Order: sequence, then C-alpha cells, then structure tokens
Amino acid sequence: MRKGIVKYGNITAGVIYEDTGGYHFDYDEGYVNAGIYPPISKTMPLQVSKYQSNTLFPFFDGLIPEGWLLDIAEDNWKLDRRDRMGLLLACCKDCIGAVSVHPVNGKDDE
Repeated sequence: MRKGIVKYGNITAGVIYEDTGGYHFDYDEGYVNAGIYPPISKTMPLQVSKYQSNTLFPFFDGLIPEGWLLDIAEDNWKLDRRDRMGLLLACCKDCIGAVSVHPVNGKDDE
C-alpha cells in the first residue's frame, strides 16, 4: 500500500492511499468535526465516510505536474507517467495552492 498525508495549508486534512482495491481518500475526523476547515475540493465535500475510486481522483490527478516539469520528474526519479500515485507522492509536497501531499514511508504505515 502506498499512502500520503493530505494537508490543507499546514493542517492535516486526510489520507490518500492506493491498495489492490484502488484509490481511497479519508478526511481526518478532527478536520471534519472542527467545522471550520474547507473541503480540499468542491468535488470532494467534507464527509466522514471514505471516498473510493478505481482511478486516481481527478482533483489529485490535477496536482501532478505536466509537460516539461513532468519530464523532469520522470527523468530524475525514474517514474512512469502512468504511475499516477507514484507521481503524486513524489511531486506534490510543495504544490501551488493550499493542498499538498506528503508521502508516508515505512513498514509500520502499511
């Protein structure tokens, strides 16, 4: 399983992960219950139940660089442009905008 912490600014908004069942996004319960934080996307309103998809959610796919910047990521990190989760975790720690994705590594995280 590959996993990333999704932040809105410097606040943990949730977790995105990929497993054999596809892609999943769970909002952090504290983020939802605080009642003061916005959803990360209009297409992913705040909710306690998890989002599931067979393909990477369009909002997250939109964070992945394109064009020459994608070429640099592929060359430097030896990533396949079809590996959308790998690209998300490698390239989206410092995105333009409020949302970022920070990879979670280690066997304890699986």
